[in-house]
Order: sequence, then C-alpha cells, then structure tokens
Amino acid sequence: MTSTTAPRRISAPTAIGFGTAPLGNMYRNIPEQEALETVDSAWQQGIRYFDAAPLYGAGLAEMRLGEALQHHPRNEYVLTTKVGRLVLDELEDTTTRDLGEKGGLFEFGRPNKIVYDYTADGTMRGIEASLKRLKTDRIDHVFIHDPAVDFHGDRWKEVFQVAMDGAAKALTRLREQGVIKGWGLGVNRVEPCEMALEQSDPDGFLLAGRYTLLDHADALRKLMPASLERGVGIVVGGPYNSGVLAGGAHYEYQEATPEVLARVERLRELCAEHRVDIRAAALQFSLAHPAVIAAIPGASRPERIAENLALAKAPIPAGFWSALREQGLVSADAPLPV
Repeated sequence: MTSTTAPRRISAPTAIGFGTAPLGNMYRNIPEQEALETVDSAWQQGIRYFDAAPLYGAGLAEMRLGEALQHHPRNEYVLTTKVGRLVLDELEDTTTRDLGEKGGLFEFGRPNKIVYDYTADGTMRGIEASLKRLKTDRIDHVFIHDPAVDFHGDRWKEVFQVAMDGAAKALTRLREQGVIKGWGLGVNRVEPCEMALEQSDPDGFLLAGRYTLLDHADALRKLMPASLERGVGIVVGGPYNSGVLAGGAHYEYQEATPEVLARVERLRELCAEHRVDIRAAALQFSLAHPAVIAAIPGASRPERIAENLALAKAPIPAGFWSALREQGLVSADAPLPV
C-alpha cells in the first residue's frame, strides 16, 4: 500500500461478478429456466459476487436471482442491490415507461409501476422489498440508483440532493449499525460520484460504462485517483459498453452512433492486427485500474459465463497495449494490464 492508496472499503470475492440487468428481460423475453440456469452456471464456475436492482424488469431480476441463490450458503457470496426506485402493485404499460435516455430498456419486464423515491423512508421500504424478492436476510452493499442526468435531465442535481439528504443518510446509519457493509452510487455518469465524494462518505461506486476501453477519460481525471486515495472501491458495470465492444449494436443501451462505431472499428482493427479478442481487451482494461474491485458483465445465457471468465484471463501481448497507447486509443495515464 502506497501513501496515496487507502485500504479498500468494499471488496468483491471474485474479480468477475454477475450483473443481473439482463435477467430483468432487458431487450428480450428470457425464459425463466434459462435465467435460473445462467445464475447456476455463474455459481458453478466460481462467481461469488451478484448485483441486482429493482429497476431490472420491475423486480424480475431480483426475484430470479433470489430463486437461484436461495439454496446456497449466504456467507459464501456478496450481494448488492440498489435503492431510489420502488416497485408498486399498480400496473403500467411497459412500452411507455419513463426511463430517461434509456427508453424501452425493460419493456419485456414485469408490468408493475416503478416510481422514484430517494428519501430515507423510501430507501428503507426499498431495502425491505428487495430482501423479500431476493429471499435473503441481508444485503452487503447498497447503491443509490441513477441520481444523474441520464434519468432526470435538467433536474438531476435537485434529485441528487434529495438522495444525499435522504438515501445517503439512511444508508450511512445502516452501515454504522452493521446492517450493511457499505453504500455508494450506482450510475452511468462520473459527475454524481465526484459530488458524492465531496458531500458524503461513500464506500464504493458501481460505475457503468464510464471506465471502459471506449470511454474512460472523464473518470481518470478526478474520480479514479480520488477513489483510490480514499479507499473507495469501483465496480465496473457495462465493461462492453452495452454490447458495442462485444459485437453488438448498442451503446449506452441505445443504437450506437456512427461516431461510436467508427471508434470501435479502430479498436477492432488493432485487435485483429495483434490477434486479440476485443472483449478480452475491454474486460482486462477495466480491471487494470487499482481502484477497480470487480467488473460485472451482464449475461442472460449460461454459456456467456464461461466466455467472460475465459476472456478475463486470455493472454494478450504487451505489444497490443503499447500500440493502444501509441495510437492514442487509450488515455496516456490509464493503467494497462502489462
């Protein structure tokens, strides 16, 4: 440990975790058995960190995860979920659900109405509901979900302040009481994390899509070094940027723009030159920063688990990383896995 690195305040038992957003029927209607078999595959192959959220299919991902994990010893895995949204008994049209910039993401999920609630009371009610869906008696780390511009537009800073005054204080009390081990934000943007470090005392962040091979410059400027200095652990969500780094057409959960696709093509060309799987490069890049404790690529099919674990360990020549740097495809100060 150096003078600029504090002890980790949150940790993950495995560097590759399981992000359950796809189990909420993200993009497609996933058969129940397929979802359960995917979680079982993760368990059988040694994954012991699982992340969920009420948003994912209006509680569907939590319910499926709880069903799949209920027979495993609770002290053998780390479980995180999120607060800031409540799932109601009232039903709504999933195709018209307001998800900010992520419209239509869970149109195949449960039709239960989802409402925002970042207050202390809403936080406590959200945790209680998640515990029931997850069929467990405790959650290790809780992330405040999406108090950011991509879901709240021009009002996001006002929403963020409600979350700091409500959810953050409630979670801090739960941490002090030993009910949870830690808390932080689960977001797709860097700025709320930076603001949380200034205003409060979070233990970690689930940062989706912002510390990836394709998009990492903003996080490197302030958030990553500040997190390292304070021992705040970073969980990288969306290491494939919603699929565009894994052969898909989505970036930020929407169709990738021509500009994004052009950048990905440059990366692909370099990968092909060095015979490197771009998915392996993406996953290993995200894990290389010392503030990062885990990456949680999503999966909705059992075979994807083995693929992700193999990609994380695939040999990549040092010359590839050097070429990335030389061609300006990664930031000059980004740690590389060499």
